[in-house]
Amino acid sequence: MSAKIVILGAGFAGLWSALAAQRLINLTNQTGNIKVLVIAPSATLVLRPRLYEADAGTMIHPLGPLFAATGVEFCLGTAQSIDSQARIVHTQSTDGTENDVPYDRLILATGSSVVQPPSITGLRQHAFDVDSLKSAAKLDAHLATLQSLDASPARDTVVVCGAGFTGIELAAELPKRLGHIANLRVILVDQAEDLGPELGPGPRPVITQALNELGIETRLGSGIQAVDADGVTLMSGERIATKTAIWTGGVRATPLTQQVPGPKDALARVLVDEWLCAPSAKHILVTGDAACAMADREGHYALMSCQHALQLGRVAGHNAAADLLGESLVEYSQAAYLCCLDLGSWGAVISGGWERRVQMSGEMAKRVKCYINQKLIYPPEDAYDALRAADPTGPGSDELLQQILQVV
Repeated sequence: MSAKIVILGAGFAGLWSALAAQRLINLTNQTGNIKVLVIAPSATLVLRPRLYEADAGTMIHPLGPLFAATGVEFCLGTAQSIDSQARIVHTQSTDGTENDVPYDRLILATGSSVVQPPSITGLRQHAFDVDSLKSAAKLDAHLATLQSLDASPARDTVVVCGAGFTGIELAAELPKRLGHIANLRVILVDQAEDLGPELGPGPRPVITQALNELGIETRLGSGIQAVDADGVTLMSGERIATKTAIWTGGVRATPLTQQVPGPKDALARVLVDEWLCAPSAKHILVTGDAACAMADREGHYALMSCQHALQLGRVAGHNAAADLLGESLVEYSQAAYLCCLDLGSWGAVISGGWERRVQMSGEMAKRVKCYINQKLIYPPEDAYDALRAADPTGPGSDELLQQILQVV
């Protein structure tokens, strides 16, 4: 009987896990002995890094043809629970049918989801978000209806709750998306005292300049207390009239991480070893947003980002197959890090290293960002190219930036 590698999730980490595992299986001529199975609610890749853009409903890429061409099996369904002792995943299909799927190696790649604190009154009922394809499309539809409403401060004001990476990108994009509203106000709110606290001080002057020139207001040092149909109330007591409050206040790893034995970090990510295995259940590998993985020897951990998910996926898939094949495992390492932040019609800013040193900004940085969003994060259409790109020892971020600059 063939051994089975089961991958939960078809996001960036899940996709590249599958391709990397299949690549090694092909190279060792073991296609008859090891099968790769992806379980996900849809055989599509949601371009989650692009959901702050307009037309969010189009930000998907079909994976069925690529899976078929590369020999990866796909099962439509959702993982409900993991039995790590019996090595079985309990799944449910779209019609409600429940199944038990056995595995020899499991890769958990079901990502993360937005955190909506229950302490904020009305947040879940009245705020939008861009965390999923469905929620981003809902926001898109709402923004399209604003012009049909009577002009008012509430109609003409958008409050973006959270001045982190996603909040800044979304706020910077809104003046272009809502250019038809004459008295548009975009207000970026965060309880932190600084813009993009996780982005570091390096790019902050550029971000501040861009937001100022785009006319975006900020309310820093005061979080959200309540949201209702006609406005938001800040912890400071200020009330802002708005029919459009958008929550971007952080994410948390998939609940399935709680079913993997071993410690978790504050974001519910599984603390994994250098091969992305769960130390208390070595037959389970965890990748993407679900993994708390050391990125270098300086104490930096991989971020919940597409950039890290791509490499985490390649390493997890390779190691799952290598472990079954008796081949050498690859240690996860991603010492170089590039942060490419879209700043709407103003441009973009690219910072490098964990110190976030600004490498470029403005129009050229925007061209790089567009290339990443519109080309680089999409998988190759050709099966040979896709499997070749799944090599876990590919170029680092700095080298990749130089390759992008040659293209743009």
